[in-house]
Amino acid sequence: MRLIIVSGRSGSGKSTALDVLEDNGFYCIDNLPAGLLPELAERALLHTELLHPLVAVSIDARNLPSQLKRFPELLEEVRARHIQCDVLYLDADAETLFKRFSETRRRHPLTNENRSLAEAIHDESQLLGPIIDLADLKIDTTHLNLYQLGDMLKVRLLNRPEPTTAFLVESFGFKRGMPVDADLVFDVRCLPNPYWIPELREHSGRDQPVIEYLDAQADVQEMYHDICTYLQKWLPRFAASNRAYVTIAIGCTGGHHRSVYLSERLGKVLKDQLKNVQVRHRDL
Repeated sequence: MRLIIVSGRSGSGKSTALDVLEDNGFYCIDNLPAGLLPELAERALLHTELLHPLVAVSIDARNLPSQLKRFPELLEEVRARHIQCDVLYLDADAETLFKRFSETRRRHPLTNENRSLAEAIHDESQLLGPIIDLADLKIDTTHLNLYQLGDMLKVRLLNRPEPTTAFLVESFGFKRGMPVDADLVFDVRCLPNPYWIPELREHSGRDQPVIEYLDAQADVQEMYHDICTYLQKWLPRFAASNRAYVTIAIGCTGGHHRSVYLSERLGKVLKDQLKNVQVRHRDL
């Protein structure tokens, strides 16, 4: 049996995540009371012929606060039964969540006559703190639409059927904010920028003219060598520590040239050393 626990603030995409998982063979349960997690695991062990081998459950702020506080011990009980269990946490910045609720006119589960929408969005993070701390995979959906989120879940969750570490090398632009789900961040804005060369501006770091330009820059090659050496040494140790997911974020100003170029090069090298490596370009 494989169990995926989906959590996150309201409006971050939990329903979309459950839909994607259901479309890919998971039996999905929305708003499961957290206290039932160990019972679900027990039934999986006693009645394996009756329970679906792929199960996803949503646990969020609709639970009682007392149950959310118990989440760490409940999760430990599940994993003690040797069930493969991933905790997925979705989030977005407060401004984006506020906009999503305003556009859909849905009621936030924590709002009432004494708590505004802005306060509910803020308070929800505190309630979900015990889950955030134990999340195996965190995804920031601020800049993702429904289809992009679905594609990312398929790559990051569904391409990891075995309990091995999944690595993601992700390019991004600092002008749109840092990825909140990044474990390691490398800032490459100090490198020569192809954006200022008119004939290269409309190309990306995956295009040959930009590749040739950056290949010829000594600083770029030195930066690549230093980052590559660090990752080749330490990522296997992340894997050895039973980390489920590790995101390596490479950032430049706009996320189109330098970070894309380096992410592509690093991804190719790491794929020769590690089992599960994906490359993504957030801002292309």
